[in-house]
Parts: sequence; structure tokens; C-alpha cells
Amino acid sequence: MNTPAQRLLVLYTGGTIGMQAAANGLAPASGFEARLRSQQALQTDLHLPEWIFRELLPPIDSANMSQANWLAMVAAIRQGVEQDGCDAVLVLHGTDTLAYSAAALSFLLLGLPAPVVLTGSMLPAGTPNSDAWDNLFGAMQALQKGVAPGVRLFFNGALMHGARVSKLDSANFDAFRVLPRQRQGERAPTIAPHIDYRQPRQPVNLAILPLFPGIQAAHVQALLATGVQGLLLECYGSGTGPADDAALLATLKAAHARGVVIAAISQCVHGHVEFGVYSAGSQLASTGLLSAGGMTREAALGKLFALLGAGLDQAEVEHWFTLDLCGERVDQGA
Repeated sequence: MNTPAQRLLVLYTGGTIGMQAAANGLAPASGFEARLRSQQALQTDLHLPEWIFRELLPPIDSANMSQANWLAMVAAIRQGVEQDGCDAVLVLHGTDTLAYSAAALSFLLLGLPAPVVLTGSMLPAGTPNSDAWDNLFGAMQALQKGVAPGVRLFFNGALMHGARVSKLDSANFDAFRVLPRQRQGERAPTIAPHIDYRQPRQPVNLAILPLFPGIQAAHVQALLATGVQGLLLECYGSGTGPADDAALLATLKAAHARGVVIAAISQCVHGHVEFGVYSAGSQLASTGLLSAGGMTREAALGKLFALLGAGLDQAEVEHWFTLDLCGERVDQGA
């Protein structure tokens, strides 16, 4: 149900949108609330909901984003909704990891009875021809009109699903797109309490490894030796890899046997994993590798973090990973 926002939490995390010049170049800066209120006062034609402002300190360049920052966002969002009476949330965030955070929050906030929209900008607010105020006020207006509960990203006039979007451009204003990936699978009938937004999470040792011609079992063994709990393999095409490398297959199988969750995503922008198409894919799947279907790298990583961080065992993680939880695997609207 798309209920118009009456009281909005604006959560500022840093990023380009609030950056100011420093000795070594643009850097995140505090004090953005005053700048936002001054700009709103200048644009008298805007119809915006009442809003309150919270800032995560210190504000960061989103290139420094971490799991701890995600958990801090969740805590601030919960406080805004549960204690401050907010019925919608706008997160201001840098663009480098904006898609990663949108995906992670999509799974960390399952069941939250309020919409969460993330936005940022390619140029800082106040600079000539910046996209900052258009994105920020555009997101606020979208929430004022009504956005369904769940996580979305608003950028360059478009409202996009938080668990489907990726950054595809480092310079132009339309930097974010929903990738045209095939989405199919079974929807979860309900969201269990142990994976919803009230479930505490702990940090998780996760890794992503792209397959490439010449990859060796020793490379994978070295990565796994760091204590990785969840590994995303970026496979070729529909989920293939060097299936004639017995040592590599044995390494993956042994890791799965000792409890590591291993999932496959496609390296292709238009790709999705379907192991049975090629024998090479079937042999990879035989090691215990999960299919992420058409999920993006960002969505698969965020989903693994939310599930493993909730303390679920390998079998439970694999169960929930293969189900659609918020529209990441099956289309459920924008």
C-alpha cells in the first residue's frame, strides 16, 4: 500500500551530495541539515512532508562503506520509525557503494512497515549544474506521494528497486539502472522472524571471486583460508567455470562440506545462472554451489550478509537464499 509520508526521517551518511572542498580534494562534511533547510526555503513551490534530520558520525565517503555502517543505518532507521514516529525514511549516501547499501538494506529491513528510499548525487550540492537537489527533493516528493514499504533507490528522476539496481556509470547523472536480468523462482510465503528487521546481526567474513582463464585452486584455497563464511563466485555466462580442473572442484566441495556457503552469480550484465544448460555448469553445481539466478552482485552479497549475519546455519542460509524475499529473484513490482 502506497501511503503518503506524513513524517520523514532524513538520514545523512555522507557522500558526494554533502561534500565540500578540503586540502586534498572533496571530502564529506557535517552541517548538511542547515543547507537542506535553506535550499527548501528557496524553493517555495515544493510540497514536502514534515521531516527530521539525523546524521551518522563521522560522515563518510561511501568508498569506505562497511558492514558496521550498514548496521548503524539499520539502528538509526529503526529508531526513526519506532521511537520518533516517522513513517518513511530517506537515506543520503555516496554513489560508489549506493547500490550495495540499497541491496543490503533490502534484506536487513525485511518487514519494516515503512518505505526506505536512498539517494545521492554525482556532483555536490551547491556546485553549478549539480544533480543533488533534484535527486534529494525528487525522492522526498516521491515519498510524499506514497511509496510502498521496502527499499528503493531514487536517482535522476527514477525510482528503482533497491535489490535490483547497479551503478553503471561513473560520470553521467543517470548512473544507476535496474539490470535487465531474468528473474524467476519461488517466493517465500512469509518472512520468518529470524530474518526480519528486528533480528540482530553480526559481522560476516564474505568474499567475491571472479572466475577468469588461468584461475587456480591455490587462489581459491588462499581466499578460503582467511576464514570466509560466504563466497560469491562470479561465473561465466549461465554459471559455468573450469570444470576440468579437479583440484578447483575439490577445493569448492571441501569448503562447502565444512560449512562455507558458496553461491554463483553471472558476470554478464544480462546474465543469470542456470547450471543445467552446460555440463560445465552442472559439474560446478555438484560441489554444493548455489544458484543466485538473476541476482546482481550487490543483491547476492547483501542477502548473504543478512542471512549469515543473523546466525543461521549453512542449511538455513541456503534455504532462504534460494527463495525470493523482496523481489530480488522474482518481479514483484517496482
